[in-house]
Amino acid sequence: MEESVRWTVKVSKETDIALRTYLAQAGMRRGDLSKFIEEAVRWRVLEQTASAVKARTSSMASEQLQSIVDDAVAKVRAGLSASTRGADGSRAKPSARKAGKRRSR
Repeated sequence: MEESVRWTVKVSKETDIALRTYLAQAGMRRGDLSKFIEEAVRWRVLEQTASAVKARTSSMASEQLQSIVDDAVAKVRAGLSASTRGADGSRAKPSARKAGKRRSR
């Protein structure tokens, strides 16, 4: 975790026992409770976000939605390409790891 923030939360005794039993059976330790909760929250936020996007786009024609997705992907790819270029516009040199994987002729 990067910078941590302390939460105070209340859950039912049943939830507490079920979760701690699960963590113990999975071989996790006490500190793993925070990791488990963070992962569960991230998954839930992703799920809620995806559901909201699906609801907003449900009446949209598939061609229109595909066009929006294609435009977004192109913009991201263009940004990634620009970020791999040096100040002089030249492409960054491949890392030694990538260079090592090239086949010799």
